[in-house]
Formats: sequence, structure tokens, C-alpha cells
Amino acid sequence: MRHAIFVFGLVMALSMGAKAQTGQLAPQGNEAAKSFALTDDWEAGQLFAVVSYPAPEAMPAAFAEPSSAPAEPQGVYGVFQEYDWQAYGGYTFIRFLEVPGTTINMNGFDFSVAYSPNGKWFGLEGALTTGFGSSAGVNSQLVVGMGGPRLRWATGRGIDFWVHGLAGGARLTPQTPYGSGESFSYELGGGVDLTRRHQRISYRIEGDMVGTLLFGTYQDSPKISAGIVYRF
Repeated sequence: MRHAIFVFGLVMALSMGAKAQTGQLAPQGNEAAKSFALTDDWEAGQLFAVVSYPAPEAMPAAFAEPSSAPAEPQGVYGVFQEYDWQAYGGYTFIRFLEVPGTTINMNGFDFSVAYSPNGKWFGLEGALTTGFGSSAGVNSQLVVGMGGPRLRWATGRGIDFWVHGLAGGARLTPQTPYGSGESFSYELGGGVDLTRRHQRISYRIEGDMVGTLLFGTYQDSPKISAGIVYRF
């Protein structure tokens, strides 16, 4: 009987010691409870840890699964095709300073052809200008043919600025008492071409100074022009 009481007391002591150890090993606080939990099944000799993983939407961008949707293509705006050749024709007005004290207002036409290799900023131009007027009741005509370099600046928005310097010859008819009607001539000036998108047609406004050496003197005659440019 004494042996049975001793064995029962020993079993109860061991049982209470095991429960005390379980309480000491359990994590304290909310943060520890979120990380892992220990079971009371010490008799089976097992220890289980419960680990929680963040939701997919809460994961950092570096670990997120790449999107399979293709990126939207970006639009292209303001594209203008470049052409090597330009042909121009339009109206012109010349205030021809014939001799000191004599001025003739002339209306006429302006024609030119310009070539810019690969549509670049530098090119060559040939031009023909003709004007009609009258002096002292006599009809007169001025014809000027010239050629030379042309510099162009394209903004990429359908607006081109350009300047040119041309040289050649001029002829004034009919013959006047002042002397020969033929002389060297030059032209300095520039203008602007306005082009609609994807169009070969441009609209030009131009201003120049036409110089001639008629009648043993010189003439610096202002000229303005407006017309249409065809690109090809």
C-alpha cells in the first residue's frame, strides 16, 4: 500500500512539472503569438510552428509577378517627310528704282527651283523673276535670272525658314535713253514656307532686295512675293 501511494505521488509531481515547463516556453505578447505557437502535446514530444505569409498584393514590387499585358504604343506626332526638290511659283511686286527720282512699280511673277540633298539645311537654287510696269507712258519689262546657295531651317512643325543669296543678270526693255538695259544683278533675302502635315504643297511668303547696275549707276529695288511650293 505504501508503495502504491509513493508511485502515485511521483506521477503527479512529474505531470505538474511538465505543465510548468510548457507555460515557461510559450511566447509572450501579441507579436510572438503572430510568429509561432506551441502546442500542449508535450507527451507526444512534438513542437509545431505556424508561420503567416503576407498577401500577394502586399508584397514588394520587386517580388511581384510581372504583368503579361503589353504596353500601349506611344503615338507619333508632327512627322513631315523631307523632299530633295522644291518648285515655287507665285506673284511678285517690285518697286524698281530706275534712276534717281524715277521709280517704277512692277507686278509680275516669280519662279524658282531649289535642290537640297537629302532634305538637309544646305541647297542650291535657281530663280527667274519678271515684272511689268510703265514709265512716262511707256510699258517696260524687267527680267532677272539668278542662281546661288540657299540655307534652310526646318522646325519640324510644318514651318521652314530659309535665306538665299543669288547672282546673275538682268534685262530691262524697251531701250531707254539712259543707256544699256542689261547688267549684273543679285538678290538677297529670305522667307518662310508653311506646310500642312503629310502634304507636298507649301505656302510661301518671301522678301528680297534686288540689285542691278543699269545705266552706269545702281538700283536696289525691294521685292515681295507670295505663292505655292511643290515638293518632290
